Amino acid sequence: MSAKAKKKSSWDISQFSVPEVEEKARFHDFELPNALMQAIHNLGFSYCTPIQAEVLAATLAGRDAIGRAQTGTGKTAAFLISTIKQLLETPSPSPRYAGEPRALILAPTRELAIQIANDAKELCKFCPVNITTVMGGMEYDKQRRHLHNEFLDIVVATPGRLIDYYEKQDIHLDLVEILVIDEADRMLDMGFIPQVRRIVRATPKQGDRQTLLFSATFNDDVSRLIDQWTYQPVKVEIEPEQVTTDTVTQRFYMVEENSKAKLLVNLILQEDLHRIIVFANRRDQTRKLQELLHQAGISCDLLSGEVAQKKRLRTLEDFREGRIRVLVATDVAGRGIHIDGISHVINYNLPEDLEDYVHRIGRTGRAGATGVAISLTGESDAFLLPELEQLLGISLKIEQPPEDYLNKSLPIKGKPSPIKKHHRKPHKQYKKTGHHKKHYPPKKR
Repeated sequence: MSAKAKKKSSWDISQFSVPEVEEKARFHDFELPNALMQAIHNLGFSYCTPIQAEVLAATLAGRDAIGRAQTGTGKTAAFLISTIKQLLETPSPSPRYAGEPRALILAPTRELAIQIANDAKELCKFCPVNITTVMGGMEYDKQRRHLHNEFLDIVVATPGRLIDYYEKQDIHLDLVEILVIDEADRMLDMGFIPQVRRIVRATPKQGDRQTLLFSATFNDDVSRLIDQWTYQPVKVEIEPEQVTTDTVTQRFYMVEENSKAKLLVNLILQEDLHRIIVFANRRDQTRKLQELLHQAGISCDLLSGEVAQKKRLRTLEDFREGRIRVLVATDVAGRGIHIDGISHVINYNLPEDLEDYVHRIGRTGRAGATGVAISLTGESDAFLLPELEQLLGISLKIEQPPEDYLNKSLPIKGKPSPIKKHHRKPHKQYKKTGHHKKHYPPKKR
């Protein structure tokens, strides 16, 4: 036996002591496998969050479950722990073939899928459970080889790429034992539901698989999906107020639109803010803000749908490791960033869909820590405040920003990013004669 294996086998549940506390559930209370408990101990978990306690009580008994909870409540660990326990204690199919996952987890964005997969790997650190990711923006052939060459225990996927492999018969879904659909409302918003319907139809029918569905909201559309995809589910609801108001201080500054840029820079510099996310509604806004912060000497990077996936992963890693101070993002990243220690979230403008406000500010104040959310409210979004108050169930205090933040001129330390000039290539017939050095074909109108 290797030294590493001996180290793993020497761990005992007696090393994970958590005293009983009234009205708090412990992971010890659910008779989880020893290897899974060792991983939970390594992660520093002790007591279950409310959604973990309620979900595990149902799913470990084999029930379908639907949960309404924001990110940061521990729902990812809830469905992963339940899934891993079942895979460890239920014999795998025999004979077994590559490309046939036992558990399938669907997520709307690549960032969220990566985060779920990373969490799964941490929980499976001492378990013989394979985790595979299937998503767009990554190496197509490399992912395909994994599907062909490995037994698949847990597959974490985004719908588009999964459908692609399914159509080519690189992956087969008829033996899926556990289906998890995370952020169903986001799936609806992003237009993924037709693809998800097709994926669900490819898995065993209701009752023959366990289905766990999570959503931040339970509107009529989500409720119809619940009826179609689950069998007598247990319903768990965690009110968003517990997430957004108890751990996050919310500040709203009323400011003219043309003063927002100056206020943003001075907020960061004068309050010496680090590890912050600035949210904007449009890609062009994020590009301008990135350039603005760069010129002010503030290390920052961009995260939006137009950024290539490899670059997005590098940016998230740089932000996680503190190599950049500010992350400028659109809502495509709002539900996919799970990084501890984010001190502030700044809304350059309020989101058009106010449910996204909850997701934005949920990036801070996570795991019992406190955070600050600052919204710069101008003429274009002030009309959303009454609706936001209704959504949050609280009265919002609207303030004027400190005067010196608006009067102090912007520092210009960095150089503007160079603008690439796109030169037209000479027509091939000119290259043959060598005349291309002086002459170019006429522009077409």
